[in-house]
Amino acid sequence: MTPRQKFYITTPIYYVNARPHIGHAYTTIACDAIARQKRMAGFDTYFLTGTDEHGQKIERSASAAGKSPKQFVDEVSAEFRALWDKMGIKYDGFIRTTDAHHERGVQEMFAKIRDNGFIYKAKYTGQYCIADELYVNEGGPGTPCPICGNPTETVSEENYFFKLSSFQDKLLKLYADQPELIRPEGRRNEVVSFVKSGLRDQSISRASFKWGIPVPGDPAHVIYVWMDALINYCTAVGYGSKEKRDHEMFAKYWPADLHMIGKEIVRFHCVYWPAFLMAAGVELPKGIVAHGWLLFEESKMSKTRGNIVRAETIIDVMGNDALRYFLLREIVFGQDGSFSFDALVQRYDSDLANGLGNLSSRTLTMIQRYFQGKVPYPSAAAGRTAADKDIAALADKVIKNYNQLFSEYHFSRALEAAWSLVGAVNKYIVEQEPWVVADKTDEEGRSRLATILYTAAEALRVVTALVHPVIPDSTRKIWAQLGLAKIEQINPQTLKWGDLALGATLGTIEPVFPRSEKNAVERMQQMEQDRAAGGAKPDATQEPAGTGAVAGQPATQAAGGPAPNTSAASLSPTAKPAPISIDDFAKVELRVGQVKVAEKVKGADKLLRLEVDIGTEVRQVVAGIALAYEPEKLIGRKVVIVANLAPRKLRGLESNGMIVAASIGEQGSPVLAGFLEDVPVGARLK
Repeated sequence: MTPRQKFYITTPIYYVNARPHIGHAYTTIACDAIARQKRMAGFDTYFLTGTDEHGQKIERSASAAGKSPKQFVDEVSAEFRALWDKMGIKYDGFIRTTDAHHERGVQEMFAKIRDNGFIYKAKYTGQYCIADELYVNEGGPGTPCPICGNPTETVSEENYFFKLSSFQDKLLKLYADQPELIRPEGRRNEVVSFVKSGLRDQSISRASFKWGIPVPGDPAHVIYVWMDALINYCTAVGYGSKEKRDHEMFAKYWPADLHMIGKEIVRFHCVYWPAFLMAAGVELPKGIVAHGWLLFEESKMSKTRGNIVRAETIIDVMGNDALRYFLLREIVFGQDGSFSFDALVQRYDSDLANGLGNLSSRTLTMIQRYFQGKVPYPSAAAGRTAADKDIAALADKVIKNYNQLFSEYHFSRALEAAWSLVGAVNKYIVEQEPWVVADKTDEEGRSRLATILYTAAEALRVVTALVHPVIPDSTRKIWAQLGLAKIEQINPQTLKWGDLALGATLGTIEPVFPRSEKNAVERMQQMEQDRAAGGAKPDATQEPAGTGAVAGQPATQAAGGPAPNTSAASLSPTAKPAPISIDDFAKVELRVGQVKVAEKVKGADKLLRLEVDIGTEVRQVVAGIALAYEPEKLIGRKVVIVANLAPRKLRGLESNGMIVAASIGEQGSPVLAGFLEDVPVGARLK
């Protein structure tokens, strides 16, 4: 049996001087999406993340917090791990630089580099940035750090030095021979320019503090935190261990296939790291990809600026997949990207709720209604229309483009390609009007209806499989609703049109992306303010978008009955209705329904065609509410329906029920009835 091709991917290990925010989440989500896609494609994948826990900054931060360095790093590292677990990040390894096996591996590589003649001891006097643990060789006291801009401190002590100057030509040859090693190209050019300007030997130890890994044979010194941190990529897969299984693991996974980093640490990863490995005689990583910064109000997020946005805030209000999709769709990978709560909600509503969510809900609900919940058999190829064939051709094109773009880490463009198919199929459904075709009971009509819904369902399957690594929770639900099992076993590289199982039974159909709450932005802003002040926990009384939680308001008017402008009750505030008996009221069957499909009726400005689940069945209702409600925002909403009203035809469509609404203002603008509590679909109002 041929062994599977391996893929070893790493995030940078995150410095634990402060709590995690969405800047950290951005890198981790990107790596998680890549790792998921590789696993689906059959690679033996190892995904590593972790925390960087040594250095003078940690020692000072712990002291300021009144804690020992170990207690401090234990607490903050646990917060990173807890957040990744809450986000569903599927890492294979989580390393801490305080782990005993890491310390052994760092000391072994240090000793090997020293034994190979690339380390010496000498006096160092120069500038040092505590914030970035960076030596700044140029300039005098107070010289700004080139990364963070903070003033540097003058350091004068005896240190161990690494002969970085010996590797200038070797590094330039490496960059020339392997242009794909550093991406994007702009970052590679920066690195080449830096190395060409001349390399000086680098101090790699400190004697002025103790929170670090001791230099082997000279415990008065601790190893430079960046040398310590970079070696994690090796120690995490067994480097430095005496155990046979660790030797085998290192042989299996090293070298790393991809180091994913932020642009501010390019120099450490693209200059120092390959030089350390060359000096130690260890094989170099295959690729280093540097992304841009995530900006909030045009500034990089940082604790000192006080502009941190926490991933937990977004997850608690919008859900995991909303955050994952926004970061990978909105931001061009490799460039700086801007974050705002407004943009997040707008992207969620337009692409997820109104796009993929609407496609899933309307397609599967119609299959449930018209074909008893079984994937229909389409007509033979000769009977397909040009519109049917266009969707199939577009799907094949999207599969190819998406896979190519994703493999090059062009996440935004890949998702744009996938959503071009979503938009095309939603348009196809509107133009083909399957709800009108459903009224044709002859064989030709049934065959046409089957072809339309099969085409939509197959396109839904293709998109769902492609974007699963990006929005895993939601796509897993759609996959189950399609009646399919284990989406993780689908290889996106071999995905093709026409593999949807005919006759398969659908799963339970429910909304995957309900519309966002009207106050979603305000809630997130308030939660950030509370957290910054050390206050409130996440609001547990409201569910995040994507869970199916929808709230409404009490109402007394009905829409969608015998005529578009007729309601069950349209009373002036002063009118006094004639009394009825309890027996009269009991004749009206009011039930809780949930909107599965909503779309405008052609040629009728005021009418919407709704498909409403009332528990026992899905009803088609034509409602005169198009001027008050956008159809996309009704998907997943719970409403009150008059379930025993005699059916009527409106614009050729049969309406089986009436939606209850209140009438507001002189124009009688409808406001749909709803519920403050979670009420099950099908429950009767009494």
